[in-house]
Amino acid sequence: QVQLVESGGGLVQPGGSLRLSCAASGSIFSIYAMGWYRQAPGKQRELVATVTGGGTPNYADSVKGRFTIFRDNAKKVHLQMKNLKPEDTAVYYCNAVGIATPQGYEHDSWGQGTQVTVSS
Repeated sequence: QVQLVESGGGLVQPGGSLRLSCAASGSIFSIYAMGWYRQAPGKQRELVATVTGGGTPNYADSVKGRFTIFRDNAKKVHLQMKNLKPEDTAVYYCNAVGIATPQGYEHDSWGQGTQVTVSS
């Protein structure tokens, strides 16, 4: 079965940068879209950025101009985060939708999350 594994989270000072990476494991024919969501304490999970297989990105207004999402192959997605702010502090989750596998079609999959803390 498909699993997503995130990496790259950590503690960074305001204005700093981090790059999050997510890799999908297992036999996968294709993934329609991949993205990143985040959840801060006491808040609902929210969209950060998504990118389709065709390379079309979509960003939340709060991160537009600072974050860049990209896929370097069919199974990996990255989120380059620059000029990080304290309000970016959250657990970041990788998401994949429309996953075609030898066992059939999976609607979506979520990673376990990686903590990003922006603090001085």
